[in-house]
Amino acid sequence: MAQSPQTVLKDLKAKKFAPIYFLDGDEPFYIDQITEYIEKNAIAEHERGFNQVVLYGKDSNVGLILNNARKFPMMAERQVVIVKEAQSLPDLGKEESQKLLINYSQNPLPSTILVFAHKYKKLDKRTQLSKELQKNAVYVTSDKVPDYKLTDWVIQYFKDIGHDIEPRAAQFLADAIGNNLEVMTNEVGKMLINFQEPTKFTIPDISKYIGINKDYNNFELLKAIGVRDAEKSNRIIHYFIQNPKSHPLIPLFALMYNYFSKLALIHQAKGATDDQIASLIGVPRFVAKEYLQSARNYKLGKVIDVFTYIKEADLRSKGVDSGSMTHGEILRELVYKILH
Repeated sequence: MAQSPQTVLKDLKAKKFAPIYFLDGDEPFYIDQITEYIEKNAIAEHERGFNQVVLYGKDSNVGLILNNARKFPMMAERQVVIVKEAQSLPDLGKEESQKLLINYSQNPLPSTILVFAHKYKKLDKRTQLSKELQKNAVYVTSDKVPDYKLTDWVIQYFKDIGHDIEPRAAQFLADAIGNNLEVMTNEVGKMLINFQEPTKFTIPDISKYIGINKDYNNFELLKAIGVRDAEKSNRIIHYFIQNPKSHPLIPLFALMYNYFSKLALIHQAKGATDDQIASLIGVPRFVAKEYLQSARNYKLGKVIDVFTYIKEADLRSKGVDSGSMTHGEILRELVYKILH
């Protein structure tokens, strides 16, 4: 059975190591975290020269990996064998290689820690290999954090690293960066260099240290659209057009689609309380009130029209029936249609 990345990291920090780790999934953040922790902490630094082997999938095969795993450590309690980019192993899909790995998983060498970092894709859970690894190894599937859970993830991440963040600032950060956790944590890490003591972060902090303009960003554009503020929407669009590299269209279209999807859910949940709405659309209660106001501004029929507008704009941004329109013109036309 697959374990959560958080549980595995907790066990590792308590020095509870297992003979085999198989880490897969389309979110590399936790795969990298677990792999890096084992690489840096499973054995002492002075023992790594003889007892730590790092292999790469495209340059390896299952037989080579298991030959290394079956070696005994030299003058140490254990050895570590790490297979990075394991998704590129040329023979992992072959029956013979899978049998070799299954047999090893059923009787692994206790003094070896064998780690497969299988990023950006998952094993087929129906295969015998997957079933045996889930039974005999520490198996972690690292999934992308859904957009509706991202604000909560940011809040928890700040707590985990010994800080705090206001819910609105967490939402601001989530909307601005999206669910690429590597980018998110890198940007937060740059900010934390300026803070030595535990701190509760606010929107001005995010704007100042991460460089997200607090007035001109995707978050503020959606808020302006939600309250039908055409003047503010156009100011933000003008800023985006002047800074196109910092404000690509595709992620913005995805945010718009998610935003209006929440409004559609609200229309379908007539009579629900604010708390029920907040739970339904996956946002804090204070944010749900803003969505409720937007739902009053956009009736269900209009929301359905907006989905069509976004799809048309997305196709045009990819060159379909766009003529000579620039990305800025596509965005401006889209927001005009939504507002009017």
